[in-house]
Amino acid sequence: MAKGTTESVKKKKPTAKKSGKKYLVIVESPAKATTIGKFLGSSYKIEASMGHIRDLPKSQLSIDIENDFEPKYITIRGKGELLSKLRRDAKNADKVFLATDPDREGEAISWHLLHALNLGEEKPISRITFNEITKTAVKRSISEARDIDMDLVDAQQARRVLDRLVGYTVSDLLWKKVKKGLSGGRVQSVALRLICDREEEINEFIPEEYWTLGAKLADKNGKHFDARFYGSPDKKMELASKEETDTVLSGLEGQDFRVTEVKTGSRQKKPVAPFTTSTMQQEASKHLNMATQKTMLIAQQLYEGIQIKGEGTVGLVSYIRTDSFRISDEAYDAAVGFIKENFGEEFVNPERVVYKSKGRTQDAHEAIRPTNVTRTPDSIKDSLSKDQYRLYKLIWERFVASQMSPAVYDTLSVKLEAGEYGFRASGSRLRFSGFLEVYSKGEEEEDKVIPQLSEGDVLQLEELLPEQHFTQPPARFTDASLIKTLEEIGVGRPSTYAPTLTTIQARNYVTKEAKNLFPTELGEVVNDIMKNYFSEIVDVDFTANMEKRLDEVEMGNEEWKQIIRDFYPDFKRCVDDATEKLAKVEIKNEVSDVLCEKCGRNMVIKYGRYGKFLACPGFPDCQNAKPYFEPAGVNCPDCGAKVLIKKTKKGRVYYGCENNPECGFMSWNKPTGEKCPNCGSFLEIKGRKNPKIVCSNEKCGFVKEMPQEEEE
Repeated sequence: MAKGTTESVKKKKPTAKKSGKKYLVIVESPAKATTIGKFLGSSYKIEASMGHIRDLPKSQLSIDIENDFEPKYITIRGKGELLSKLRRDAKNADKVFLATDPDREGEAISWHLLHALNLGEEKPISRITFNEITKTAVKRSISEARDIDMDLVDAQQARRVLDRLVGYTVSDLLWKKVKKGLSGGRVQSVALRLICDREEEINEFIPEEYWTLGAKLADKNGKHFDARFYGSPDKKMELASKEETDTVLSGLEGQDFRVTEVKTGSRQKKPVAPFTTSTMQQEASKHLNMATQKTMLIAQQLYEGIQIKGEGTVGLVSYIRTDSFRISDEAYDAAVGFIKENFGEEFVNPERVVYKSKGRTQDAHEAIRPTNVTRTPDSIKDSLSKDQYRLYKLIWERFVASQMSPAVYDTLSVKLEAGEYGFRASGSRLRFSGFLEVYSKGEEEEDKVIPQLSEGDVLQLEELLPEQHFTQPPARFTDASLIKTLEEIGVGRPSTYAPTLTTIQARNYVTKEAKNLFPTELGEVVNDIMKNYFSEIVDVDFTANMEKRLDEVEMGNEEWKQIIRDFYPDFKRCVDDATEKLAKVEIKNEVSDVLCEKCGRNMVIKYGRYGKFLACPGFPDCQNAKPYFEPAGVNCPDCGAKVLIKKTKKGRVYYGCENNPECGFMSWNKPTGEKCPNCGSFLEIKGRKNPKIVCSNEKCGFVKEMPQEEEE
């Protein structure tokens, strides 16, 4: 054994001396460089580009429209010294490997490095990609090195040029013609429109009354269960009012509740798919209360490598920007083996589950999964931060569960009759946990047990439970639901969701309260301008179709500049039209009746980043400024003082009493100053397109049309 080992060592040494070659591997980040450095020998030098090395300059459009939309790239400010070092390293290397991320953005970074480092035919250069940062994957990528994929680069260039044309031109126009601080972008404008449209739906929504009727029943052994009103025995009937409900209650007086049909069966709950970028962001938001940007930051750390006790720096998850559910054969076999060993044969899905993506996916990568399924969350918990552990656990559990058996429930459904009316009852009990053994977030159901009944059984009625309800408006978007909607309609891609959400909040177009996204007054102003002057840009179908065309470029089916050629003429006409019309918009400072306490001038109403405020016209000599609360034109229903239009700290508009905090009155809708004729609560105006006067007491349900002369 010792002799064989010595001989093998002796064979390797002359080869290394003989070749003496040096290789340079360039990645984006130091963390990734550290992890990869473990897997390659001393012949390889690993350096980080720290992201993009070249980009379009921020100070100008940098798209040569006259020269077929040729982009003008420059070295990013502050990267000159790093670029010089990389050039020296490349010059001293026999071969350069570009190992940036395996997507459009990563391919573009490699292409920019190729040009910035002056690497030509005289210097061998290869592009390597890996879906996970493991020894096997990295070494395999070296042996499968390839040229730069210009289709991927061109798809990224097309997106970058489109976004620059829209963002730079529209933002510049709004800045000059309307108000400083306004800006518009391609994907962010669609996201903002979705949020504003949803808010409008909520404002327009008028609740409608409906009733439900439950029955508390007991069998002959005194076992209790609940049934719900269905209608006639064979036809469903909705209860729209108290009068209809009372009619049913009268018809049930003195009636026996008799079982007419009993069905037993079983149903399966299928396992959940492994994570894509968007589903990971959604689940992290819902179950970990983790903001989208933070989720991606932590996921990037897990991908690039974490220092694990006893192992060194290890990449824990596969690439985290993906829209594919696919997993490799190697990963599947590892998952099946782990499940068999730790849970038993019966927990392995009888057939390999292949999850299909909705719509069109790039499918360039696998789903997000652990790089080693035997590296359980608890086994490495001590090496991870709290958030790293929580997110890794979520990813690990989701992946393992995706290859497990379905959960199986025993079900029981019962039909009952009482006079001329029918009731239904159903129950279920978990028989086999399957994938729920590992991943039950939002999936597990409580057992709802119904006693064993037979046809013809007469049940004892203990109580009838009529209950009034009102329909609810659509829910406001959360990070999770907005990402889900953007993905479903085909707007944006895995890499764009987090930056989009961050941008619309950073610019104060949208605010977040208890996970819900609200448009601010500023956001509604920008959205209205975009809809009026750039309707195509904020059109969902147009933006989704643009994403499809970018995919066609990636697949080599379309030239990237053709997309820009098709887009620009109509866009230019919109810009010219808006320039002409917005030139007539003049935002004057409105003079108020509030006197400046410092100099005595009448203060003026100005519009700033966070809305209206009062400022002294004597600026800069007098710099007095304070919040401006516009009168709502009605009196407080509680104390009779003026109602003012105010804003929360996050910019959401509400109506509050001027005597606050002595008077605590507030309403999200404008009060009318009238009392409800039914219950005495104050009336308020709901809706913008079709405003109606409604009772502020949701349980009342009073609604009346708004007088024509009062409509806003």
